[in-house]
Amino acid sequence: MRDKERIDSQISKLEEKYKDSGQDLSSYLDGLLYQRYLTYWDYIHLDTLLSLQVPRTYFPDEEIFIMYHQITELYFKLILHEQKQLVDDKSQNIDFFIEKARRINSYFKALISSFSIMIKGMEREQFLQYRMALLPASGFQSAQYRMIEIYATPLENLVHHTQRDNFSSANSIEELYEEIYWKKGATDLATGEKTLTLKQFEYRYTPRLIRIARQVEENTIYQKYQQLPEGKKDNKELIDALKTLDMNANVNWPLMHMGSAHRYLAKDKEEIEATGGTNWKNYLPPSFQKVIFFPEIYSKQELNDWGKEWVDHIFNPEKKQTH
Repeated sequence: MRDKERIDSQISKLEEKYKDSGQDLSSYLDGLLYQRYLTYWDYIHLDTLLSLQVPRTYFPDEEIFIMYHQITELYFKLILHEQKQLVDDKSQNIDFFIEKARRINSYFKALISSFSIMIKGMEREQFLQYRMALLPASGFQSAQYRMIEIYATPLENLVHHTQRDNFSSANSIEELYEEIYWKKGATDLATGEKTLTLKQFEYRYTPRLIRIARQVEENTIYQKYQQLPEGKKDNKELIDALKTLDMNANVNWPLMHMGSAHRYLAKDKEEIEATGGTNWKNYLPPSFQKVIFFPEIYSKQELNDWGKEWVDHIFNPEKKQTH
């Protein structure tokens, strides 16, 4: 009897839900009757997912390279999923803020720890050969990562550090975007000429990135933090979570790339160029770029020393051991 009452209640709720659609519940129940059972492989589109790895060469390790980058982009999408919720939230609920920052950090942690697949999981000789079939494509062209940065902090914090003092929120989004730090990584500093990698990326994604920057103007995650009441801004758990996010995105993640580039591109007598023509030794080091999402939460000393210790760890491990 109790089960019948529960079912009757559920049917009543369903009738209420579907009455505004112009169809009676019976039509929807017919659809449910004829519908196939859902399977795991259909739900996640497994066959499609496993068909998306299409190597350009016959070197086995190229498939590892492709899959790792695809996995990375899925993690980026997860990070953006949490960032968008933070940007859209108007409650100023501190627990919600901390939880979203914690989730973002968990995704970054998984990415950073998994990068050993790139550093140790491929034969260098294979990589140096199949990479020539990838030109001019480059991980530099990850638009999702650029979106992560734009959701995190105002564009003036992403201006190249050599020009940052000359720009502020008073500048237009277009002016700030033109001076964004990562463009310097794919520009010939002597001639000012952009690489094909950068030209392709700008043509494909600039309108979208500008649109996102407009959507989050005065509303980035950093500005969400700044808008919190003083009592909430001082929350140690939140500050620690934001500092961890900054370190993950702007120190640990680029340094894992540096470790990979150092292994594959810097062991010969002559340094090998990256596939996209980026100057990775100038583009990747955190202490060179000084990209910081949440500058207000650091001391002057922390800002001045940004990333230096980690760069020494990558390039001068013996120096670290002597301390």
